[in-house]
Amino acid sequence: MEEKVKEEKKSTDRNADSGKAKNEDKGGEGRTTPPPADFSTFILSLSTSVLMHLGDIKNPASDKVEKDLPLARHTIDIIEMLREKTGGNLTKEEAYLIEEALYDLRTRYCRET
Repeated sequence: MEEKVKEEKKSTDRNADSGKAKNEDKGGEGRTTPPPADFSTFILSLSTSVLMHLGDIKNPASDKVEKDLPLARHTIDIIEMLREKTGGNLTKEEAYLIEEALYDLRTRYCRET
């Protein structure tokens, strides 16, 4: 899971860099192109939030490691709710991603509590 998050971050960084260049050409200094709005990106975004709340990665706004275990648990519960509500409507890849994300995040959460 952590590897997938890192791979997605690299991909997002590359997209952001290329989007930044395109937007700067149009006079939009500092603006970046966001990643695609799809289910996998949404799950990876929520997963990254959990990692931040567990203190595994820095908060990009403060550039500090900040733990908030209740918020980490709440976000894991949201991902679980999404898994339940989308059951049978996901591609194989999306179903695998959400299962792996939940397993990894729950394991990390248990280590912290």
